[in-house]
Amino acid sequence: MTNTELAPPPADPRWRVAHLPFLTAVSFALMLCAASAGYFAGGSGPALGAGLGVLIVTISYSMSTLVIAWADTVRPALIMPLALFTYVLKYTVLGVVLAYGVSTDWSGNKALGLGIVAGVIVWTGVQVWWFTKIRPPK
Repeated sequence: MTNTELAPPPADPRWRVAHLPFLTAVSFALMLCAASAGYFAGGSGPALGAGLGVLIVTISYSMSTLVIAWADTVRPALIMPLALFTYVLKYTVLGVVLAYGVSTDWSGNKALGLGIVAGVIVWTGVQVWWFTKIRPPK
């Protein structure tokens, strides 16, 4: 293969996004649980903060999954640079939100941070579980 030839796209790239509906449902359930726990712990501010934290993680992780899946269908050589870019962007946004959100006087600031942490742990854990149980096609 010369430098001008492209690697063929995968036979069935849908496996890259097959986990998104399940992970979105898990994240929605976590968002409801986090908001409920926040409400019972401190009222509407912590409820909003906890739910918003999980929502931020869900959106950012879904975005990076979709970008990687798109790159795989267009040109597999783009996967690494786009994945690195989306991860840097994602963790920068999460860091800025955490730094700003936790430093305010808002009553939901700690719950926002806890919601982000819970969202990251649950999303990552469920995604690892998914990919160890459901293997991509060879």
